[in-house]
Amino acid sequence: MSLLSAAFEQFAPRKPNAPAVILFSGGLDSSTILALAKDLGYAPYALSVGYGQRHSSELAAAKHIAKRMGVIRHEVVNLDLTRFGGSALTDSAIAVPTTPSADQEIPVTYVPARNTILLSLALGWAESLGGLDIFYGANAVDYSGYPDCRPEYVASFENMANLATKAGVEAINHDNRFRVHAPIIEMSKSQIIKLGNTLGVDYSQTVSCYQANDLGEACGECESCRLRQAGFKQAKLADPTRYR
Repeated sequence: MSLLSAAFEQFAPRKPNAPAVILFSGGLDSSTILALAKDLGYAPYALSVGYGQRHSSELAAAKHIAKRMGVIRHEVVNLDLTRFGGSALTDSAIAVPTTPSADQEIPVTYVPARNTILLSLALGWAESLGGLDIFYGANAVDYSGYPDCRPEYVASFENMANLATKAGVEAINHDNRFRVHAPIIEMSKSQIIKLGNTLGVDYSQTVSCYQANDLGEACGECESCRLRQAGFKQAKLADPTRYR
């Protein structure tokens, strides 16, 4: 473990080289999480999900970054949530907003129950691997008001994981229980970027835009782009994002 990762000791593996499943979109936050999990000493297994989002650029980025970061295995699961709709990211009839949402308003880019669905997939894979650790890039500071990015949600899902699985039910003590890690949940976007920069993350390869084109070029207008732009500015680092 590096001196940097010592600051995240609470997320450290209970055994050296323990398997961890990282929800990996190919974006800024999840790339930082993947780099951190590796630095902490986990054997990283990356899970990406094609859920019917507006573009496949982030999945292409995920495949590229996962290979460069040397994950043990990268799985891409296709799960078509466009059949349900209910979000600007899964329903082409709903426009992606380019202006800030009103205070306390959950934006139309919220995908109904997305993190619960994705974390459930990660939980299933982790249990199959004999692993007990899951990482995802929830953030409750510079975030869009999504209910499944709050600390209480993370704690609730972790509790459910230990109630709903064979591994959780048969755990003889706390060290044998599932842990759901959200290490950047209380960090600002600029702090996340500084962390990733120290860990050597190449942010030019990441795709965060809600409506990136086929080349992975960002619109520069959606909320995800605005948060990313502000983060680099506040971190006093050059923004390597490829804009169209």
